[in-house]
Amino acid sequence: MKARRQTRKLLFAILAWCIAMSAFVFFRYSQTPELPQWAIGKVDLATLAIFMGFVFGCLHWMSNLIADFSAISRLPYIFSVIFKGLFLMLGAMTLAYVTQFLNMWAIENHLVTLRQMLTAHILYSPAFQALVIYLATVRIGLAFIEQMALLVGPRVLLNIGLGKYHQPRYEHRLFLFVDMVSSTSHAETLGDYRFSRLIQDSFSMLADTVTNNDAEIYRYMGDAVLIHWPLDKGIKEDRCMNIYYEFSQQLNWHRPYFEEHYGFVPKFKAAAHCGQVVAAVVGVHKQEISYFSDVLNTLARLQDQCNPLGQRMLISGEVAHRLERHGSHYDLTDLGAIKLKGKQHEIEVYGVAPKKIPQPD
Repeated sequence: MKARRQTRKLLFAILAWCIAMSAFVFFRYSQTPELPQWAIGKVDLATLAIFMGFVFGCLHWMSNLIADFSAISRLPYIFSVIFKGLFLMLGAMTLAYVTQFLNMWAIENHLVTLRQMLTAHILYSPAFQALVIYLATVRIGLAFIEQMALLVGPRVLLNIGLGKYHQPRYEHRLFLFVDMVSSTSHAETLGDYRFSRLIQDSFSMLADTVTNNDAEIYRYMGDAVLIHWPLDKGIKEDRCMNIYYEFSQQLNWHRPYFEEHYGFVPKFKAAAHCGQVVAAVVGVHKQEISYFSDVLNTLARLQDQCNPLGQRMLISGEVAHRLERHGSHYDLTDLGAIKLKGKQHEIEVYGVAPKKIPQPD
């Protein structure tokens, strides 16, 4: 799944840079009636734009990969942007020198030396300087878009940009509510600063499993997080249950780290519910897509029943009846109809637990 996610990022970078370089080539040569000497027709200009877009798209993706999986990711974001920009500029200079070398090598009958190549005045040409300024502008713009996607989610950013939810609309969604167990006592024991670091460390391990199960994070609420899917996607392949148990497994795998820094491994409880909601963009200076429905209120009340019922995860009957049971890795326990706090009607509640793998004799 990580490979698939990186492939999508690479394709996005190449597409974005192909569009950017096509615009650069078009405006660069649209003002002159004659084509440059190396171009026979407009097809050559299109080939140049695609080639440059591919090269800079790959460099863009590589700089993100290095920054995300190195110590740079722990530095302030401005340092990450500077690194990515310098990485791209280094790539542009290398490409320019290689191109210059090949031109001189061909023209001067293969007698060009390294010193001749390095003393070429390509870096001082107005065309190259214009390209550098354009590259820096595009790189900063893409970095801003990427950061916005991290803050609000790529799909949310796209939907806001397209105006999909400017008018309220009905949707069927499945929500998963994950909340820390004994968070109040942990906060009192650790103090505000260390408790906030605990939340950061815990939810950082949630990111991969959310992506792997094709989900989106709707909102962080202190020591809890609300995750959602379109209903038809959330019920597939045990996704709404996978997230919780994969997250718990990640926490257990990092047991030495948590015990060293906090003295315990945090535990979470979860609940899932689905139904019809109204989605709409709210806010003026700060916008977000919000969901309005009794589904969310019922979900919160359902999650409150985890401790009284002695369950790590609960799902409503609305979810249980839609799940694909054949080949599922989880057992559902019918806990009967329960009247939740503040609700007039009872709802069916099921406990969720991973299936026990039979041990060989």
